Amino acid sequence: MKKIVLVVLAFMLTACSFGAKNELTQNQTKWEQANIDSYRFSLMIGCFCAFMDRMPLTIEVNNGQVTSIKYADGSSVDSTDGQFEYFNRFATMDGLFAEVKADQNGAAEEVKVTYDSTYGYPSQISVDRIKAAVDDEYSLTVSNFEVLK
Repeated sequence: MKKIVLVVLAFMLTACSFGAKNELTQNQTKWEQANIDSYRFSLMIGCFCAFMDRMPLTIEVNNGQVTSIKYADGSSVDSTDGQFEYFNRFATMDGLFAEVKADQNGAAEEVKVTYDSTYGYPSQISVDRIKAAVDDEYSLTVSNFEVLK
């Protein structure tokens, strides 16, 4: 009996994992088919971080390249800023998809994602890298998405 329960449990966990990855693939395809390479959005990074009072960031991407990252007060985040590399990971929709994929493939123990219904990009990501650890969780919220011409 215990073996049957374990097999059923393993199947259910595999199905849940597959469903999340399938949802990722479907939404990434939707994003790619929209063929948007110039856009602006706000990014709220939620974490136990020193920069929280400077959120949200305003990010602009032109022809697929990040052209501007600004703090809420309008000051620029450039390559000399200590947070630049961290922020730059999340500064494009492709970067957000890559982050979700890495987390779902084992970089995190729990990942919850909500996708934009129109374009498919991740609009809300909640990550808990280690369930038993404290202060390792973070969230990303995309808002004010705007296609640029």
